[in-house]
Amino acid sequence: MYRYVIKRLLMLIPVVLLTSFIVFFVINLAPGDVVAQLTGGDATQEEIDAIREDLGLDQPIMVRYFQYLGGLLHGDLGNSYITGKSVYNSYMEKLPATLTLALASIAVSIAISIPLGIASAVHQGSIRDNVGMVAALLGLSMPNFWLGLLLIIAFALKLGWLPSGGSEGFKSIILPAITVGTGLTAMLTRTTRSSMLDVIRQDYLRMARAKGVPENVVIKKHALKNALIPVITVIGTQLGSCLGGAILTETVFSWPGVGRLIMDAVNSRDIPMVTGCIILKTFTISIILLIVDLLYAAVDPKIRSQYAKGGK
Repeated sequence: MYRYVIKRLLMLIPVVLLTSFIVFFVINLAPGDVVAQLTGGDATQEEIDAIREDLGLDQPIMVRYFQYLGGLLHGDLGNSYITGKSVYNSYMEKLPATLTLALASIAVSIAISIPLGIASAVHQGSIRDNVGMVAALLGLSMPNFWLGLLLIIAFALKLGWLPSGGSEGFKSIILPAITVGTGLTAMLTRTTRSSMLDVIRQDYLRMARAKGVPENVVIKKHALKNALIPVITVIGTQLGSCLGGAILTETVFSWPGVGRLIMDAVNSRDIPMVTGCIILKTFTISIILLIVDLLYAAVDPKIRSQYAKGGK
């Protein structure tokens, strides 16, 4: 098990290096100039040249990348061109808000999708199943920003029940959590249903029913546990994505999270901020996926034995 964990952590090194290379070059190729953001377009050419020299933007892109890489290898993600603050500190300041939104969204998704997916699988082909799948397809098809705007119009502007944005108190998180959780719910419902359909047809469940085990016990104790592995995969992947920042949702609701930080940095061409945030997002998702793999071992003894042999 320990060998597997160490192997996965070592694999993060080339992933982070490749991510930094791609993001650094793509953001440098994007149109726009951070110097224009800093000066407001009113500076003289001498002042612009002085700022570019101070930021190191007068050097070739490969030189700047290897300078950035040298700092990265020492744990330094650089400082923002716009605010001058450490990228790491800026990211960690926004992470609690994103973590709150991610956990709330996952909680909404799990509370709705797993019971709905189980009910659809148990009553396959019935009206309940068809209604559940249509609802899941509808939720999967709706763009987050569009749903968010509809919720703002309905519950903030028309009814006045909930705030339209910000992060002031419990009410502020309801609409963003529903917006993000709706898309997650749709995917998780379909995954739960598909996994349950594979399990409930197994011979050992027929034997349990033949022995007189109540149907609710068969479903909850025997079928659900064996159907959890693909469900855990989806939950873990969704959690990792949410922790990386729900960019559109955070922008629509003015939620002060990582996604909005990345969007603002892209708009201002803040190269160190964009690159550092994406690297931290990659690291976060990789750690979440590692935890998901370890949860597999807790659920499935076969996988646990493979990890004990070195993860082969």
